[in-house]
Amino acid sequence: MNDRLWPAVLLSFLVALVLTLVPLPAVLQPWRPSWIALVVVYWVLHEPRSVGLFSAWLAGLILDTLRGVLLGQHALALVIAGFIALQFHLRIRVFPVGQQMATVFMLIAVYEFFLFWVDGVTGEPSSSWRRWLSVVSSAAVWPLVSATIHSWRRKRHASQAV
Repeated sequence: MNDRLWPAVLLSFLVALVLTLVPLPAVLQPWRPSWIALVVVYWVLHEPRSVGLFSAWLAGLILDTLRGVLLGQHALALVIAGFIALQFHLRIRVFPVGQQMATVFMLIAVYEFFLFWVDGVTGEPSSSWRRWLSVVSSAAVWPLVSATIHSWRRKRHASQAV
């Protein structure tokens, strides 16, 4: 990873982690976007050589540890969603925002499905249909996430050029 890129990557993952862990009222909890998954998808789409599946796996392990869930659960789901994004990154990057939102909807649905599947295999109590609300909210905030991280990258690049 080049020197210009890593501060934006670390900042985006740190902000996503904080947004993931900050407490919300019980009514809003199901609507919490999958912030880490959104950041993984962004970086895999825009910097696949620098931030790839290893970064997704590492972010997943950190999230598993901080949430106190089965170790590897989020890591597996993030790697699978990241792999799919990586396979189509050249196409997805040039989609208009509406199509990107639909694609992100599907990627986050895959992420949530694997979390749901691991919960079922390990005997965790199955959650209600509200678990899938985060897929909708994640797709809805994708333009904001994408524009914000792109802005951080651009500002960092401009400050390095001077």
